[in-house]
Amino acid sequence: MRKASSSRHPTVCLLSSHPLVLAELERLLSSSGFRLQVRRLESTLAPGLERLSLPRAQVFVIDAHAPRQATEVLVAAIQDRYPSARQIAVADDFNELNAFPLLRLGAKGLLSYADARQQLPQALGVVAAGGFWVPRNLLSRFVDSILGIVHSRRLTRGPADLSRRERETLDALLENLSNKEIANRLHISERTVKFHVSSLLAKFGVRRRTDLILLCFQSRPIAP
Repeated sequence: MRKASSSRHPTVCLLSSHPLVLAELERLLSSSGFRLQVRRLESTLAPGLERLSLPRAQVFVIDAHAPRQATEVLVAAIQDRYPSARQIAVADDFNELNAFPLLRLGAKGLLSYADARQQLPQALGVVAAGGFWVPRNLLSRFVDSILGIVHSRRLTRGPADLSRRERETLDALLENLSNKEIANRLHISERTVKFHVSSLLAKFGVRRRTDLILLCFQSRPIAP
């Protein structure tokens, strides 16, 4: 996960076409300290969502009950308009079919309605600080799908201050190699690999390898 945001009270925009859902989301966050903006969507049609007038916010919470295409269009529109904003989608349930496209488009959090009742404030804090809030098994399958596509490709060059060895280690990490395999490839010790991995996590502002892979993937989508 990334380090905490400098803002203790991020602005959060709640988006849904259902007033009852908006009211429930607002209730769940009423004592969380976030500055809330509530926007009811007048249309769940994809073309209308592209032209939607949206307030500026650090995090958008999207009610993803609408048809999958409409939710994807909305996520893409927000990402295009506010590239630095973070997005959490909330739905009945998430699976590979409806979750993977949202993650590819830049969504940082996925919550079922049931989980949102307990986890939404915490998830917002993590996502606002630059982290990800995705069910572990779903994130693992998503990362596996990325690795299956990008074997031996570079997803991103990363921060400008990466050393040659760090870039080589990053490329190996994105192939899902173990520390021992990286050490053998680069002809260095496992202890040195661990040092480079720790440095990469710190420079990218994440704590786990899966977060690093996801961050790199979203930073530079892979050409078909």
